[in-house]
Amino acid sequence: MLNKLKLGIRTKITLGYIVIILCLLASVIILNNQIKSIQKERNNIIQHDSKIYMLIDRIEIYILDMESSQRGFIITGDSGYLELYNTAYENWRKDFNELYQLLENKPKQQETLNEIKTTIEHWIATSGEPSIKLKKENNIEALTEFYKVDLGRKDRDTIQDQFESLCSDVVATTKAEIKKLDKRNGLLTLTLLGILVFVSVVAIIVASGISRSIVKTITEVTQTIKEIAASKSNKKGRIDVTSNDEINALANATNELLDTFEKKQFLQSNIAEIVTKYQGISAITKLAETFLSEIAQKTQSSLGAFYIRESIDNNIQFVKKATFADDSDSIGIESFKLGQGVIGQCALEKRVLIYNDIPEDFRLIGTGLGKVPPKSIFIVPIIFENDVIAVVELATMTGYSELQQELVKQVIGTFGLTINSVLGRVEIVRLLNESTTMAEELQVQSEELQMRTEELTMINEQLEERTKEAESKSRELEKAKKELEESAEQLLLNSKYKSEFLANMSHELRTPLNSILILSEMLAENSQNHITEEEAEFAKVIYSSGEDLLGLINEILDLSKVEAGKLDIIFGEVNMSEVPVQIEQTFVPVAMKKNLQFHISKAENVMDVFYTDEKRFQQIVKNLLSNAFKFTEQGSVNLNIKQLDLEQLTNNMQDISTDWLEINVSDTGIGIPKDKHHLIFESFQQADGATVRKYGGTGLGLSICKEFAKLLGGWVSLQSEEGQGSSFTLTIPSLPNGLEEKKCLESGMYEVAATNEILDSGEVKEQQLPEIQEVSQHEVEVFKGKNILLVDDDDRNIYALKTALEKRGMNIFVAKDGLECLAIMQANHKIDLILMNIMMPNMDGYETMSIIRKQMKLTDLPIIALTAKAMKSDRDKSLEAGASDYISKPFNLDQLVSVLKVWLIAKGSL
Repeated sequence: MLNKLKLGIRTKITLGYIVIILCLLASVIILNNQIKSIQKERNNIIQHDSKIYMLIDRIEIYILDMESSQRGFIITGDSGYLELYNTAYENWRKDFNELYQLLENKPKQQETLNEIKTTIEHWIATSGEPSIKLKKENNIEALTEFYKVDLGRKDRDTIQDQFESLCSDVVATTKAEIKKLDKRNGLLTLTLLGILVFVSVVAIIVASGISRSIVKTITEVTQTIKEIAASKSNKKGRIDVTSNDEINALANATNELLDTFEKKQFLQSNIAEIVTKYQGISAITKLAETFLSEIAQKTQSSLGAFYIRESIDNNIQFVKKATFADDSDSIGIESFKLGQGVIGQCALEKRVLIYNDIPEDFRLIGTGLGKVPPKSIFIVPIIFENDVIAVVELATMTGYSELQQELVKQVIGTFGLTINSVLGRVEIVRLLNESTTMAEELQVQSEELQMRTEELTMINEQLEERTKEAESKSRELEKAKKELEESAEQLLLNSKYKSEFLANMSHELRTPLNSILILSEMLAENSQNHITEEEAEFAKVIYSSGEDLLGLINEILDLSKVEAGKLDIIFGEVNMSEVPVQIEQTFVPVAMKKNLQFHISKAENVMDVFYTDEKRFQQIVKNLLSNAFKFTEQGSVNLNIKQLDLEQLTNNMQDISTDWLEINVSDTGIGIPKDKHHLIFESFQQADGATVRKYGGTGLGLSICKEFAKLLGGWVSLQSEEGQGSSFTLTIPSLPNGLEEKKCLESGMYEVAATNEILDSGEVKEQQLPEIQEVSQHEVEVFKGKNILLVDDDDRNIYALKTALEKRGMNIFVAKDGLECLAIMQANHKIDLILMNIMMPNMDGYETMSIIRKQMKLTDLPIIALTAKAMKSDRDKSLEAGASDYISKPFNLDQLVSVLKVWLIAKGSL
C-alpha cells in the first residue's frame, strides 16, 4: 500500500519538516506543562503562606481589640466598648478555625495553634470576663485587687510568644517547599536539553533518509538514461523506478518518450518504404494494386479492396480498381454510391471506420487449409482538397493495433495527392485527344459562324428599328402614367370633397333636427295642457319623423364607415341563452300590434358562449326581423338559431373556425322576385318603386346587414319567391381572437365614416315616442337656481334649450359666440356649467374652452361640448381642448338632462 501511495520530493521534505515540527511541538507542550505545574505550586505556596499570616494577624488584632475594649469599659464604664469586645470575641474563633484547616497537613503547627487557643480562652476566663463582670457590678475594690495581681499579663505574653513560634515554623516550612521547587526547576532544565538533543537527532535521521531516497532514485534514472544513450537507440529496455514520486514520473515520461520515438521511427520507415514502391506509376489500376499490396503487408491484412471515385452520367460513384488476396470469389462489390452501405457512409462522412464485432455470415478469408472469418474491418477514405477521391477497405484475422491504424492514416494523408496527380495525367491525355478532335470541329463551326454573323448583322439592323419604335411607345406610356397619377390625385380630391360634404351634411341636418326633436318632445309632453290633443299628436308625428330622419343619417354614416373600413369591430363573449329573451322583449309588442305570430327557436346544440361582436350581431338580427315584420301583413315571423355540425363545414370554414351559427329569419310576407334578389343588398335599393311607396324605408338596412356580416367573418343568404314569403339566413363563425387584420384602402371617406361612438347605434328598430312625463321633483331640486351659460349661434337651438332648461328651474345665460362667452364669464363668476357649441363665428368652441381652462384657470367648471359634426376626431379634439363631456346633435332631451345632472351633482360634491 505504501508503494502505491505517491509521495513526491516536495511531500517527503514537507513530511520531514512536519515530523521535526511535531517533535518540537511535543517538547514545547511537555515543557509548558512542567513550567505551569511549578508556577502553580509556587503560587499555591505564596497564597497559602499569605493567608496564614493574614489570619494570624487578624487573630492578634481581635485579641488586642478585646483587651483594649475591656480596659476602656473598665476605665470609662461606657458600654459601647463592649460592642467591640463582643465582635472580636465572636470573630477570633472563626479565623482560628479557618487557620486550623489551612494547617491540617502540619500537625506540629496545629499543636502550637491549639496551645494558642488554650491560652486565649484562659485569658478570657481569668482576666477578660471577670473584670467586665466586676465593672458591671461596680465593685471598685475588687477591680483594684484584680489589677494588683494582673493575671492576664502573663497570658498576653504567652500568646505573643506562641504566635512568634508559629510564624517561625511557617517560614521554615515555606523554605523547605521552595527548595523542592528549585530542584524540580533544575530537572526541567536538564529535560529541555535532552529534548533538544532528541529533536536534533530525529531531524538529522529524517533529512538523511529523505535525501538518500531522492539521490538514489535520481542516480538510478541517470544511469539508465546513459546506458540507453550509449547503445545508440538500439536499447529496447525501459527505466524501472520503484519509488512513487517525481523521479518515477520522470522515468515514466522518459519511457513514454522512448515509446513515441520508436513508433515514429516505425511509421517513418514504413511510410518511406510504401511511398518508394508506388513512385513513378502512371496507371491508376497499377497504382491501386501496388498501394493495396504494400499497405496490406504492413498492417497484416488478409483481404483488401481499392475503390476510385468516378463520375458516370453526372452520377458520382466509386468503382473497384484493385483487390488483395482475391480467390475464386470476387472481393467486395464492383461499385457503390455515397451513403450506400457502410463503405458509402464512410465516404459520405469523410471519416475512418473500424469494426471489430464482425457477423458470422461475413465473407471468409481463404487460406491453403481452409477459410477463416475476419476479426476486424478497416475502412479508410482518401481525401484530396476536402473531397473523397478513393476508399480503401481492409480485413484482418487478428485485429488492427493503434500503431497500424496510425500508419494507414498517415500514408493516406499524402496518397490522395498521388492519386489526384495520376488521375490528372490521365485526364490530360484524354483532354488532349478531345482537343484535337474539337479543333477540327471548331474549324467547321467557324465557317458556319461566319455565315451566321452576316445573318445577325441583318437582324441587328431590324432590332435597331424596333428599339426606336419601343422608345416611342415608352414615351407614350410615361405620358399615360402621368395622366393616371393626375387622375388618382383627382380621385383623392373627390374623396376628400365627399368626406367634407358628408360631414357638412351631417352638421347641417343635425343642427335644425336638434331643435325639432327637443321642441316636438316638449310639445308632445304638453305638461301644462297649452295645446289640444290633436296638436299634441302633430308634435308626436314631428318627433317620430325627426327620429326617422336621424336613423337615416346614422344608416348613411354606418354605410360610409363600412365602405371606408373604419368601423370598429370588437369581438367578445355573447351569451346565446339571453339572445332569444332580448329579441322577444323587443319584437313581441310589434307582433301583437300587427296581429302576427312570432316564433323563436334555439337548437340544443347551440353553445352557451359565442365569440363575435355582440352589437353588430344584434343589429343584423334586429334589421332582418324589422324587415320581416314590415313586409308581412298576415301569418307569422320565425327566428331559428342553430349550430352547424362539423360535417356541414367546408374546409375553408374550418380554417376560420370550428364553431359556426346559422340564424334564420323567415316570414310569410310579400316575398321577393328572383330577379331582384341581388338588387336588394345594394345601397338605396328595394324590390321596386311600389314597395317604397307602400312600406317606406331607405333601402340601406340589408346593405348594412351584408357588410356587417362580412366584418364578422360570415355572410347573409336569401331564399324567397314572390308572394311566398322570404327566408334570410345569417351564417357567422365564433372568433375568440377576432379576424386577422387586413389593410384598408386609403381614402377621404375615413374621416367621414369615423363617427362618434355616441352616435354609433345604427340599429334598425321600431321608434317609439318617449313617455309623456312631468319634470320630477328631484330634478327641480338638483337644477333649481343653477346658472347655465348656453353658447350657440343658432337661435332655434337657443330657444329650444333655454325653454327646456328653464322649465327645470335653471337660470340660462346666452352667448352667441366665444368672445361673448368670455365676456360673460369675466362679469359673472357664479356660472355652474357651460353648454358649449363648437362651430361658431368669430371664436369657435375649441378656442373658447382652451382660454377658459388655460388663461382663466377654471379647471373645475363643467363644460359640455355640443356639436352637430359627426367626425371621429371631434370627441377627442373637444376633450383635449378642455371639455368635460361631449354630446352630439341631435340629442335626446333626457340624455342632456342626465348629463347635466351628473356634472352638477359632481360639482356640488367638490
